Parts: sequence; C-alpha cells; structure tokens
Amino acid sequence: MWVDVLAMAAVGILAACLIYMMRRSMAKRGRALPRWVLPAIIGASMIGYSIWNEYTWFGRITSQLPTEVAVVGKGERSAAWSPWTYIWPVTTRFVALDTRNRLQSSERPGLVVTEVLLVERWQPTRRVALAFDCQNNKRAELLGDARVEPDGRLLGSSWQTVEPQDPVLRAACASKSV
Repeated sequence: MWVDVLAMAAVGILAACLIYMMRRSMAKRGRALPRWVLPAIIGASMIGYSIWNEYTWFGRITSQLPTEVAVVGKGERSAAWSPWTYIWPVTTRFVALDTRNRLQSSERPGLVVTEVLLVERWQPTRRVALAFDCQNNKRAELLGDARVEPDGRLLGSSWQTVEPQDPVLRAACASKSV
C-alpha cells in the first residue's frame, strides 16, 4: 500500500513540475495561467493515477502468472469513498490454481492434490494445498499434518462435497500433470 501512496505522490510531483514549467514559459510570453490550475491538475493527476492503478491491478498481476497457474475466481468490491466503483466494481482479490506441483494418485486416478493461491491486494499471497476427488465432486483442505495416502485415504481432514460446476474443482480435474 505504501508503494501506491509513494507512486501517487510521485505523479503529483511530476504534474506540479510540468505545470510549473508551463506557467513559467507562458509568463515569459506575457500570458498567465490562473492560480487554481496548479492544484487542480495535481489533484486530478493523483486521482487519475489512483483510479488507473486500482482498475489495472488484476490485469497486471494475472499477466505475470505462469501458464500453469489458472485464475478460477475473483472478488470485486465497491466503496463509498470511490463512488464510481458502484458502476464498475474493482477486482481486489482472486483465487488461482497452481498446477506446477500437481500430484495425481496412481491407485486412484481421480484423486488430485494441488495448490490454490489466494491473492489479495495489499496482502501477502497465501497458498493452500487441496485434495480433489474428481469422480465424486469432493474437495479437502490439507492444512497442518493433513495428507492423502498413496492409496487415496485422507488423513487429518475431511471431504466436502462441492458442485460439479465449481471452478476450482473443474480446473484441478481438467489439468494435466506437469
């Protein structure tokens, strides 16, 4: 978040320098800009940068992901301090499936273990290992000492039934081993 604030301040300083140079060059020609132009342009440039930064965050981050990481969901928000977000909500978080460390049971081909990335703006990315039973539409979180045995038994966690259309389940089960 501090990087965003510093970048916004830098944009404001750049705008101030440009307007100051413009005012000086116009004054040499005998013309003058109104005094309100400097703070108005500085404020507009800082707000404009902030809005651009908010709306392009999701695209900038997802474009840097490896091809083995698929975005399977996103969260948007609207806020009173940025009323335009009620018309066009801003994406502030997303869920991505990382298949680079995907494991598939040799004894139970429909059993897959992979990682899900929980990415949220201004927060550290969290990784959660998940097991998927693709044939029975089930998912289990592998937190702590939870694990899946080679024969497919789940230890330290429990299966949760999910809808067959669940995007995380579909992405995990459709992925090919890497």
